[in-house]
Amino acid sequence: MIISSEPLSMAEAIEYVKKDESETEIVGFIKKFNKLKAKDAKDLRQEIESLGMMKIKPEITVKIADLLPESPEELNKIFIDVSLDEDETKKILDAIKKYK
Repeated sequence: MIISSEPLSMAEAIEYVKKDESETEIVGFIKKFNKLKAKDAKDLRQEIESLGMMKIKPEITVKIADLLPESPEELNKIFIDVSLDEDETKKILDAIKKYK
């Protein structure tokens, strides 16, 4: 039974995967691509959400935490249906730099 549904970064998903033998492959796969610890991913998501930008949906904050874009071009590739202005882009990239 599904109680709630919310997007999770790869780092946060590891916390929900049980660490028994059948899931070790899943955890190993996620760790290959994961760049942050779960706490850092949560903190980054909260910091981006606290910027109060209506354009940024929870699904986007998860992708930002997973990919950690370094340039405005990389960041804009994540946003499909909206575009960010220069100030919004700078604020997000500044937040990301704290967690690299």
